[in-house]
Amino acid sequence: MFLFLAFVLAALPVPGPYGWPVTPPRVTRRFELPPQPWLAGHRGVDLAAPPGTTVRSAGPGIVVYAQVLAGRGVVSVAHAGGLRSTYEPVTAAVTVGDRVAAGDPLGTLDTGHPGCPVAACLHWGVRQAGGYLDPLTLLGLGRVRLLPLPGAQQGG
Repeated sequence: MFLFLAFVLAALPVPGPYGWPVTPPRVTRRFELPPQPWLAGHRGVDLAAPPGTTVRSAGPGIVVYAQVLAGRGVVSVAHAGGLRSTYEPVTAAVTVGDRVAAGDPLGTLDTGHPGCPVAACLHWGVRQAGGYLDPLTLLGLGRVRLLPLPGAQQGG
């Protein structure tokens, strides 16, 4: 018997008008979901950009957080479908409750992201229903994973 597999993108949760939060985009570290929630991983992507670069909302939504957390500026935007995108380290130009469209400025990029190989990197994260997603899936760029087709017999 053959093992049937399905191609699955890491769940493009909500189709819509999503775009890069900084341009031009240069990914310096990709999303690495750990096998268990408590293990080390990288729950977002890091995008290299010069300090002071305008950080833009990846999609339309409402600002739900715009404060300094653990010494770094953080902005979070709630989007349709239960998505939440987070951007750090950012000096916020928005306040909680502001409505933003895709591409609207959220603030400016600060230096100081750990592990960044250049002067500044934006850490861009996305969550849905308590779980982390690869932000690149919002752009149609997520990695393809092979998963067993439900009900398929495994083995040969």
